[in-house]
Amino acid sequence: MRRRDFVAFIGPLLVWTSAAHGQKRSSFEIGFLSSRSATESASVIAEFHEGLKQSGYVEGRNVTIHYRWAEGDYDRLPTLAADLVNREVAVIATAGGTVSALAAKAATATIPIVFISDQDPVKVGLVSNLNRPNGNATGVSQFTSELEAKRLELLHELIPNARLIAFLVNPGYPDAEAQINQAQEAARGLGQQLLILKASNVGDLEPAFAALTVQRADALLVASDPFLIGKRDELVALAARAGVPAIYQFRQYALAGGLMTYGSRLPDSYRQVGVYTGRIVEGRKPVDLPVVQSVNFELVINLKTARALGLAVPPSLLARADEVIE
Repeated sequence: MRRRDFVAFIGPLLVWTSAAHGQKRSSFEIGFLSSRSATESASVIAEFHEGLKQSGYVEGRNVTIHYRWAEGDYDRLPTLAADLVNREVAVIATAGGTVSALAAKAATATIPIVFISDQDPVKVGLVSNLNRPNGNATGVSQFTSELEAKRLELLHELIPNARLIAFLVNPGYPDAEAQINQAQEAARGLGQQLLILKASNVGDLEPAFAALTVQRADALLVASDPFLIGKRDELVALAARAGVPAIYQFRQYALAGGLMTYGSRLPDSYRQVGVYTGRIVEGRKPVDLPVVQSVNFELVINLKTARALGLAVPPSLLARADEVIE
């Protein structure tokens, strides 16, 4: 066959092959499961997209993302996870706490899962080993729930003469009992009286703060919980109305006007989930991707809020702060 005839023959085949490859990438589908809501997660979802981009994947260009939001109702997660499994997505990324990851894990043993866990992923059964996670899951471990005691200590340092500190927790969260135990143990060590307040839905928030006011709590610790972070604007406003100093887990609270936060960097976790999701799209398996453990924790203090409360932040705290919002 002459070269010109060969080129004429193979040319259309190359075009068809390229088009077929492009179609395969364009039709690639992943699932995203979160216990939170789309609106209040917008900034961290942008970080997830940034992580995906590192592997060359851009939503609407060469990947389709099916989002499923539980809107703070954890009971919806199993149904939402099952829907993604029925769609036969190639990978499920989960966010909004361990509850989302466990729902995905219960729904499939074959589809890869990339999670953000605020509990020990080995202890809760997401993986058997952090360095080489056997099974279909890997992701990021934040250790947020384990930091309740540290946040209480910081709040005690801020207000050493506090008679009573309130602890707001979501009883519907799987780790709630452990959170309460950790906070109570830390309070005993500090000789601090602790008032447990509970809220599992929006309607519980006002009564919880009413109880805080009646009991004359001097400060507030807000538990690590996806539902509560989803209501951070409401929580910050209620704390301001009650005139109570409060500490939360993520920087997003401080940006919303919260007084003080201590915890891991949430945007970093979402970006890492995007990176791992992209790698699985490229053909890697969860067993080849070690669970990433958050080791960087940040203390953020909102001085504007402190001034509004008439509160003088000790120089020792300001010196240790990673960020001070003026």
